[in-house]
Amino acid sequence: MKYAFIQAQEVAFPVQAMCQLLGVSRSGYYAWKERPETPVDADQVVVSAEISAAHKRSRGTYGSPRIHRELRERGIRISRKRVERLMREKGLQGAQKRRFRCTTDSRHSLPIAPNELNRNFDPKQADRIWAGDVTYIATEEGWLYLAVILDLFSRRVVGWSVSASNDTALASEALRRALVARRPGAGLLHHTDRGSPYAALAYTSILRQNGIVASMSRAGDCYDNAVVESFFGTLKAELVGDIVYPSRAVAAALIGDYIETFYNTQRRHSRLQYLSPIEFELRSQTAALAA
Repeated sequence: MKYAFIQAQEVAFPVQAMCQLLGVSRSGYYAWKERPETPVDADQVVVSAEISAAHKRSRGTYGSPRIHRELRERGIRISRKRVERLMREKGLQGAQKRRFRCTTDSRHSLPIAPNELNRNFDPKQADRIWAGDVTYIATEEGWLYLAVILDLFSRRVVGWSVSASNDTALASEALRRALVARRPGAGLLHHTDRGSPYAALAYTSILRQNGIVASMSRAGDCYDNAVVESFFGTLKAELVGDIVYPSRAVAAALIGDYIETFYNTQRRHSRLQYLSPIEFELRSQTAALAA
C-alpha cells in the first residue's frame, strides 16, 4: 500500500522524500514498480477502493460490519476480518456513540400515563408502536431542540421538528407531521418519557382525538425509551460530534438532510438485517403481499 501511494504521488513529490517519510527503500519501490501486477495485487486495489467508496457514501460513519454488508450487497465476496484489516490500514473507522444520559424533567403535576410499552421494542407491523423524545443541539445562537417520532417496527423517523424552545408546541409539531405522513389506525401505542411537553393537555388531546394510546416511561428510567435514545446517540455520533453550529438554521438544515436523505433512506441498521428503515418497510410490505 505504501508503494501504491508513492506511485500515485510521484508526479507531485520526490520519490526519495516519500520513501524516507514512509520508511521504505527507494530500490524496493522501483523493484515493486517493475514487478508485473498479480491478480492478488489487482484485487487488493479494487477492494480497497470499494471500501473507501462505501465509507464515503456513509458520510464517514460506517464501521466494518456495515462496510462488509455494503460490499456483499454489491457482489463483492469478502470476509469481515479482511474488511476490518483493510479499514485499519487505510485509517478508516466508524462513528462512535456515546452513552446516553437521562435529561427528562418530570417534576410537574400533570397526569402520567402508565408504561404500556414495557420495553416491547419490536412490534411485528408498522404503525403499531411509535416512540418520541426530545434532544438538544448546540449552536452559537443557543440550543436547538429536536423532537422526533420513531416507528419502532422499522426504526424510521416518521415525524420530527426543531425549535429554539423545548415545549409542547415542539413535541406536538413532530406528532402532527407523523400523523399526516402515516395516517395510522386507531389503537396505535405512543410511548414517551414523563416530560411536561408530553403530559400537557394540548399533546394528550391530539392523542385522544386520533385514537392513540399513551404510554410513558417509569420515573428516571431512560432505558424504557431506549430506541429513541439510541437514535439520538447515532445522530450525535454521525452528524453532530463536537460541532457547535453557527446558527439554528444551519443545524436544522443539516439535521433534516441527515434524517430524510441518509438515516431513513440509506443508513444500514443492525436491527433491520442491515437494511435502511425505508427498505425494511418496503421488503416487509412485499413479503406480506406475497404471503
